[in-house]
Amino acid sequence: MKYLKYLLVGIFFGIVMVKSEAVSWYRIYEMFRFDSFHMYGIIGSAVVTGVILVALIKKTGMHSSEGKIIQFNPKAKTWPRYIIGGTLFGLGWALAGACPGPMFVLLGTGVFSILLVIGGAVLGTYAYGLLRDKLPH
Repeated sequence: MKYLKYLLVGIFFGIVMVKSEAVSWYRIYEMFRFDSFHMYGIIGSAVVTGVILVALIKKTGMHSSEGKIIQFNPKAKTWPRYIIGGTLFGLGWALAGACPGPMFVLLGTGVFSILLVIGGAVLGTYAYGLLRDKLPH
């Protein structure tokens, strides 16, 4: 029962992703070919919503669902890591046809071939964990 709220939010997220066609390989293909504004509109509205919510959290001193204060720690602005990371993320997204959120939504909709992508993501995360101390941050 403790995690029921997270399950319900996840189900709602999945429904929104499917209904907005954000998990559609065709929509992702259109986006990477610059043929349609659909996905850019979804991503852009998510970015604007995120900016507004972060500003609201900072201004009001909002707490998390566990009652802890939400803090934002400044990070060093080293552009190469953002460019390299964003490029790797975009290449993976283009090759797989899904980013991390939709991967699990696709699994929930019965696209079982996405298990290969999820397996690759888990292995990549594990490899990063092993190499993290040796990588520049």
